Amino acid sequence: MEKNYLSVTALTKYLKYKFDNDVHLKNVYLKGEISNFKHHSRGHFYFTLKDDKAQLSAIMFASSSKNVIFTPENGMSVLVEGYLTVYEASGQYQIYVKSMTEDGLGNLHVAYEQLKKRLEKEGLFEQQHKQKIPTFPKTIGVLTSPTGAAVKDIINIVNRRYPLSSIVIYPTLVQGEYAKDNIVENIKKANNDKLVDVIILGRGGGSIEDLWPFNEEAVAYEIFKSKVPIISSVGHETDFTISDFVADLRAPTPSGGAELAVPDQFELLSYMKRLESNMTVQLNQIYKRKERDLSNIMTHMIFRDPLRMTEQKNRRLDFLIEKLELLKPDNKLKQSKRDLQTQTEKLNYLFKRYIEKKQNNFNLTLNKLELINPLCIMKKGYSVTKKDNVILKSINQINKGDHITVDLQDGSFNAVVEEKRKGE
Repeated sequence: MEKNYLSVTALTKYLKYKFDNDVHLKNVYLKGEISNFKHHSRGHFYFTLKDDKAQLSAIMFASSSKNVIFTPENGMSVLVEGYLTVYEASGQYQIYVKSMTEDGLGNLHVAYEQLKKRLEKEGLFEQQHKQKIPTFPKTIGVLTSPTGAAVKDIINIVNRRYPLSSIVIYPTLVQGEYAKDNIVENIKKANNDKLVDVIILGRGGGSIEDLWPFNEEAVAYEIFKSKVPIISSVGHETDFTISDFVADLRAPTPSGGAELAVPDQFELLSYMKRLESNMTVQLNQIYKRKERDLSNIMTHMIFRDPLRMTEQKNRRLDFLIEKLELLKPDNKLKQSKRDLQTQTEKLNYLFKRYIEKKQNNFNLTLNKLELINPLCIMKKGYSVTKKDNVILKSINQINKGDHITVDLQDGSFNAVVEEKRKGE
């Protein structure tokens, strides 16, 4: 019988077909530990899901991984849902994960994160909704277990720090199935009673299950609706609950809540002593300043020589009367006439001087013109010789026999050149 050899590709495709068509592998629920975790830049998760005896390659595409509300880490135990298939390139079978949650307590953590995200989106955590804790509360409402250590710590701290405040205890279940309803009921009661100025809501530390009533949605909404400011004091400093984010103020512990609710009487006394000291200093400064002002007033001239002040006023009055006299219409008219006469005389004088100056300038210019006038030069015996109406300036311009015209200061005559002689 002839053997039929398959290619690796053909076998891999066959196995992939088997995986893809097996109804038991289309929706698989697995529990395992994450290792070799890699968060791709495009949002995909690549990791290995293993237990103590086997391991399986896993991939979770970005379309599904974006719904994971926690950060997967190596060593974390998770619950996954997905389908199995064969990756042909490597010949490996692997699970394509569609959803993933943390194992065990991780479910509470997921619920916590989901509620926190939703309430934050609704605006319950915004600072603008926070009420101011009264500085000097007359009455403090405490919502906690009446038998726990938390209530004793709160009472001791309030009495030690600010004994002027009274305390109203609202016995409250802080753990268990019915705790959330009891917390909601007592917050409403504290608001309706109108006895307290501030509420301390809390309990001591515990596991996440123990603290879970303070992560309930109903408790969060009731805290948000409260007209009385609420200090959330749940667990230890590292514990954070939903009530911490919704409350008007968060304290790390119940003891811390008591300290935030009331001032410290010793700090107040110290502050009042500093105020008293400052007031004494300021009053002494004011007294000395007023004493100097009074001394300056008493030494003022109006007290030393009142009549002298009258004399100054009289001199001022005389000056004003004289000034008023000058401003009378008839005096002002006379003054204006005098000013007009003065200005007229000044104008006539300036105009006369202007004419004289212009006349002198004219005569000077006329004399200068006379000096360069050709007729004046000709009066001294000079003449102008022309040939064909061209003034002769050189002997080279004429020849023997040329007809020339000679202009004198009182007339002209014609002549013929009989002889030409050049100068030496």
